[in-house]
Amino acid sequence: MLRSRLLRRERTDGILKPFARLGLHPITWSLLSLPFAFAGMLLLGRGDLVPGLLMFLAAGAMDVIDGAVARATSTVTLLGAYIDGVLDRYVELLLILGLMLHLGDRIDLRLSLIFSLLIFGSLMTSFVRAYADHRGLVRDQEALRRMGGLLERAERLMLLYTCIIAGLYSTDILLVILTITALLANLTVIQRIFLVLNHARRSG
Repeated sequence: MLRSRLLRRERTDGILKPFARLGLHPITWSLLSLPFAFAGMLLLGRGDLVPGLLMFLAAGAMDVIDGAVARATSTVTLLGAYIDGVLDRYVELLLILGLMLHLGDRIDLRLSLIFSLLIFGSLMTSFVRAYADHRGLVRDQEALRRMGGLLERAERLMLLYTCIIAGLYSTDILLVILTITALLANLTVIQRIFLVLNHARRSG
């Protein structure tokens, strides 16, 4: 929802259209997000928070460029959208792992639970929608696209980026934001489940 408001296609496509002239396939742009994210994870793990954040921002930029290039070159495909979605999950996981590596010895049972909830909530947010589509509970593709929630991927990433920035000043603040993110992610999962149930009830 945040991404759709801030990064409108008509706004970004015009800016990013020159990248199409480089001749790289949109899927190649998508794949480029992985090395940036992996480097970001390693940098966060060794305490280089600012360079690590910049790497993840670069990975996010690849995620925007790939779609713009696909539309500019008329190469939008279901396969490209699928690969893009899968890679998005890996990039987010690498970001979370980077924060785990950064905290290192501070991770106790409580923090392990928070990270587990965060990973679970992050993956389940998209899974609930995908599974509703797979089972035919929500057949309307427009309804699926509109299935938002408290914390979609863009908002989650913004909070995780804020965790990194907070880590420059206070680990305690980082942990507070991390906990809030984990809770909101799982509330979003519950919210989407109820949205699916309500839709199925109206359709049935």
